[in-house]
Amino acid sequence: MAVGLPAKTTYANGDVFSASDINDTNGTINLIGQTNNFYAGKNKIINGDMRVSQRGTSFSNPANFAYLLDRYAIYYDGTGATRTISQQTFTPGTAPVAGYEGANFFRYAQTVAGTSNTVNLIYQRIEDVRTLAGQSAVLSVWLKADSARTVTATARQYFGSGGSGDVNTGFTGSASVTTSWQRFSFTISMPSISGKTIGTSSALEIQLGLPSGTTPTIDIWGLQLEAGSTATAFQTATGTIQGELAACQRYYYRYLGESTGTPFVANVWWINANNAYGTVPFPVSMRTYPSAMDTSGTAANYGVYSGATAITCSAVPILDTPNRNNAFVQFVVGSGGTAGFGGGARILSSSAYLGFTAEL
Repeated sequence: MAVGLPAKTTYANGDVFSASDINDTNGTINLIGQTNNFYAGKNKIINGDMRVSQRGTSFSNPANFAYLLDRYAIYYDGTGATRTISQQTFTPGTAPVAGYEGANFFRYAQTVAGTSNTVNLIYQRIEDVRTLAGQSAVLSVWLKADSARTVTATARQYFGSGGSGDVNTGFTGSASVTTSWQRFSFTISMPSISGKTIGTSSALEIQLGLPSGTTPTIDIWGLQLEAGSTATAFQTATGTIQGELAACQRYYYRYLGESTGTPFVANVWWINANNAYGTVPFPVSMRTYPSAMDTSGTAANYGVYSGATAITCSAVPILDTPNRNNAFVQFVVGSGGTAGFGGGARILSSSAYLGFTAEL
């Protein structure tokens, strides 16, 4: 059945059509309006439904600027605080939006206030400072707390290495959070970037300011940043589970050991009895060359084959020459390799991993 519009002599940019404007007799259109606001790229936040968490599901006292659930990082000040950030699972039917059955949400729990704690930020850097520059934007999020709490929102334009100085949009508003899920929205006037110099790894940073100097538990779900001044129906950046994972893997990829089996992570060749080199492929092209590789920290969790013989590593793998599509990795053993032989490198423990970061 064709979908079209009733006869009308002119249309103007910005016209919004309702269901009553649509019939099936006058040709076809592709309509994005108030009643159909689901389209790829609307939400500039990646992992807004908190489903992807390659680094784990619970983070106890993470360091400043540490990444948590994919694409989210933390900043705080003061000393002596105790905090845990975790990925929680909704009981089926309890997600805050009818018709959108969310799987997970983000929980910030601080059990010891510490001293001189004046700032607790959860933030995401959105690639490219050009994002929504010079436009009105709206940030929306569902929040719930252990008691009445206040959460704020801010944004910052970061012009990257070699670029102009940061520009803060300033305080954009506060949310009076209760013990029930509620959606809050904040309108942000993004500054123009006219006359600015854009350097390497520029970004638009979105910040949620959580209560400080106290012991809150704050639950967060459905973070969305979009153009305009009115929050529309929530959707993820890509609209699919696999698409959202791939979007996250542009910035971080973790190759996990399996609970059964010992997966190969790389084909290798031996340059001498102690060192084998191999390439670990990435599922998507990363944003840039990975700047670091993280591991489970135990050399015995990794092994390399020389012919049919498996040799346990004596040092954890070392990131050597990376590129955007795979990592060139060095595997170190005590002895047993044969120069010129090929083989394979494996993760030998289900708790082990190789992680590659290209975060902003």
